[in-house]
Amino acid sequence: MTIRKIATVGNPVLRQVARPVTPDELRAPETQAFIDDLIETMHDANGAGLAANQIYTPIRICAIEIKDNPRYPYKPNYPLTVLVNPEITKLTDETFGNVEGCLSVPNLRGEVQRCPIIRVKGQGRSGAPIDVEVRGLTAGTFQHEIDHLDGKLFLDRVTDPRTLATWTDFERFHQAAFVERARAIVARFGS
Repeated sequence: MTIRKIATVGNPVLRQVARPVTPDELRAPETQAFIDDLIETMHDANGAGLAANQIYTPIRICAIEIKDNPRYPYKPNYPLTVLVNPEITKLTDETFGNVEGCLSVPNLRGEVQRCPIIRVKGQGRSGAPIDVEVRGLTAGTFQHEIDHLDGKLFLDRVTDPRTLATWTDFERFHQAAFVERARAIVARFGS
C-alpha cells in the first residue's frame, strides 16, 4: 500500500466528473491496489472519507470510515465502506446544517445543507451490490464524498460565507454550539 498525495482546491482534477468503473476494471489487481491506497491515504490523513479524484484518479470510487476520528470527534462511528459507482436518492426534502471540512480544502470549515436520510446504491470493492439507507451526520459524509465524484467541493454548497472558519477558529468559537446541534441530529436520525 502507498500513501498518495491529496489534491487541493484549485487543482482541476477536483472539478472533473469521475467516470464509472466497469466490472472488469474493478476486478483488476491494479484497481484493487488503488482501493488499498485510497483507504491507506484516508487513514493517514485522519479523513472520514476520501474520493478517488482527491488522489488524482477521476474514477467513481470512494471510501468512508468513521472510527473515533480526531478531526470529527462528534461523528458517530461507521464501518469501512468502499463505494463503486454510487448514486444517491434523497428520502426526504428536509435538510440540516452540517459543518464540513475537507482534506482537499486544508484548514477551512463551513456549513452546508445536507439531506438527513438518503439511499445509496452502488457496488462494494468486490462488485457486490450495495443498497443502504444512511441517516444523520453519516448521510452528510456520504453526500460529501459522492459530491467529489461529481466534481463538487463543499465550498460550492456553502450558502452563507460567514460560516467559513479556519479549523482553529471553528474549534475556539463555533465547535461547542455545533456539537450540541450534532447531538440533536444523531438523537433524531441516528448516525
